[in-house]
Amino acid sequence: QVRLVESGGGLVQAGGSLRLSCVASESIVSMNTMGWFRQAPGKQRELVATITSRDRINYSDSVKGRFTISRDNAKNTVYLQMTSLKPEDTAVYYCNAEIVVVPSLVNYYWGQGTQVTVSS
Repeated sequence: QVRLVESGGGLVQAGGSLRLSCVASESIVSMNTMGWFRQAPGKQRELVATITSRDRINYSDSVKGRFTISRDNAKNTVYLQMTSLKPEDTAVYYCNAEIVVVPSLVNYYWGQGTQVTVSS
């Protein structure tokens, strides 16, 4: 059973930085589009950033210029470098990926989430 395992969350002061990582737990063929989402208390889950297999990148307006998404295909890992963090960035961050598990099987997977808390 493939899982996405996230790490790197924590507590940071406003203006600080964090780097999130998300890796597939089992051997897979490849990952197609990968992304990060977040959900703050009482709010809906929202898109933060996505990166395609051809490195086409999309950011939400709220993080553009502050966050950087990247991927390492050899390690089946996607990263989210977050800088100039603001209290409104506080949320549980989830990674998502379209994974080619075997050539005939493609599924979407979510990570378990990692908490990011930004203090003012």
